[in-house]
Amino acid sequence: MRRARIVGFGSYLPARRLSNDELAGRIDTSDEWIRQRTGIRARHIAAEGETTSMIATRAAEAALAHAGLKPADIDLIVLATATPDYTFPAVATQVQANLGITHGAAFDLAAVCSGFVFALATAEKFVVSGSARRALVIGAETFSRILDWEDRTTCVLFGDGGGAVVIEGYEAAGTRADQGILTTHLRSDGRHREKLYVDGGPSSTMTTGHLRMEGREVFKHAVGMITDVIVDAFAATGYSAETIDWFVPHQANQRIITASAEKLGIAPEKVVLTVGEHGNTSAASIPLALDTAVKDGRIRPGHVVLIEAMGGGFTWGSALFRV
Repeated sequence: MRRARIVGFGSYLPARRLSNDELAGRIDTSDEWIRQRTGIRARHIAAEGETTSMIATRAAEAALAHAGLKPADIDLIVLATATPDYTFPAVATQVQANLGITHGAAFDLAAVCSGFVFALATAEKFVVSGSARRALVIGAETFSRILDWEDRTTCVLFGDGGGAVVIEGYEAAGTRADQGILTTHLRSDGRHREKLYVDGGPSSTMTTGHLRMEGREVFKHAVGMITDVIVDAFAATGYSAETIDWFVPHQANQRIITASAEKLGIAPEKVVLTVGEHGNTSAASIPLALDTAVKDGRIRPGHVVLIEAMGGGFTWGSALFRV
């Protein structure tokens, strides 16, 4: 059977690092308060004029370099973001232009923090069907632009950044020992909008709006929803908490990640955590964490990796692949 395998990883973080202590000088909070509730120590903030498309392009260039490929080798870009440069055109088309690609297709996908998982599942279908040879899958955000910096319950959580992977099709044996994406599972439930949303938009308020969140409600739903799609991934592949090599969750909050891993029986040493230095970068968080673990040597060829995320909407999903 035909599968899609990941052949390149890349990421980019804005230069400016905003620490908890610096935030505490602006709003009523402290390093201890933030760390205790979230595990976050710092986050990166885009510079003035540094847009989501710029961040996405840098991440894409890094992934292409890691894969040893040129932009001309790519014929599909699927980009996940909740913070586009413009209402339209799509950020993906701007990345396409920045890379000098003049063929194929490029489009954005909106699933907020679950965006990268949704984008990976979508691109995989194109590659497996033969509609595309190779695809760039990107998650990139400038969440600092939609935060209410007077709201300490949300502004301490989020950061900016981008991550990308390159996937390509190949003929596999059709077993769970194959390299590549072995299964994906996506869900959504629009009844939960008011628990995590942005209070603006072109059609409703004609403004950008700010992020609003009911933190306790999100936490309560997150662990159960995440468990659901991970159990499905294990059932579809025959892998388990004991037999995967790495768990790379959406980096929203260390408490959610820890609770989810414990409920699933995933050993702490298998969990990749980057939320401490990156904060919640929404659709960028999983590819950022993947690239970090690949570059530092934790994730290596042959390893089985489980990823999952939950985002506003609600949306949630999982994917399991062998590097």
